[in-house]
Amino acid sequence: MPKKRRITSPKVAEPPAGTWSNCLTVNNLIVVAGMTARTGTEIHGGSDVYQQSKVIFQKIKDLLEADHSRMDDIIKLVIFVTDIKRREEVWKARKEFFTGDFPVSTLVEVSALAMPELLVEIEAVAMKGAGG
Repeated sequence: MPKKRRITSPKVAEPPAGTWSNCLTVNNLIVVAGMTARTGTEIHGGSDVYQQSKVIFQKIKDLLEADHSRMDDIIKLVIFVTDIKRREEVWKARKEFFTGDFPVSTLVEVSALAMPELLVEIEAVAMKGAGG
């Protein structure tokens, strides 16, 4: 029976114990929790959706690389934004992290995220080796 394993990276702050996991893997499946531009008590990127998105994609990349995987192994993204009119800024950042076939993606506007300064949250599902 496959067992889940927690993936961590020294580049990505871990949540407090007993709350959630940032990244879990079972066999070749990798699931990344909703990542934000928050690092500790600081929000990186200010009120810039593009900058917050870049921070988030980098955190996802760091977690995948800690499990010897790549961004191109991502098969699905779910992106939450607080202002759908700024979606192009998310897409601009996304293009900087992917090559080849982009993952399937859902983008949803939400009324708020965990903190008012957060403008974007991104979940990812990857399959190790799927990117070739």
